[in-house]
Amino acid sequence: MDKKNALRAGALAAGTTLMMLLMSSPALALTRDDGDDPGHGLSIIQTVGLYVVAPLVVFLVIAGLVMVLDKSKVRVTKGSSSKAAAKA
Repeated sequence: MDKKNALRAGALAAGTTLMMLLMSSPALALTRDDGDDPGHGLSIIQTVGLYVVAPLVVFLVIAGLVMVLDKSKVRVTKGSSSKAAAKA
């Protein structure tokens, strides 16, 4: 019975996705809107810097600040505390 429900859910999801793709209108990117002034595009280096390097730098800065500003001094893991108690 479980396979039947999974098959039904998969068919419903696939059908819904297919219908949304078929019924959606094109983006019409070739027609210009009033006041549209897109400017120049980004080079590959600028794109990689903006969407790969910048988020990594932000992540590393936040992670570094969290580690530096962490006030807890004792670092105990689950395994080490139970092994220390067993040896004593």
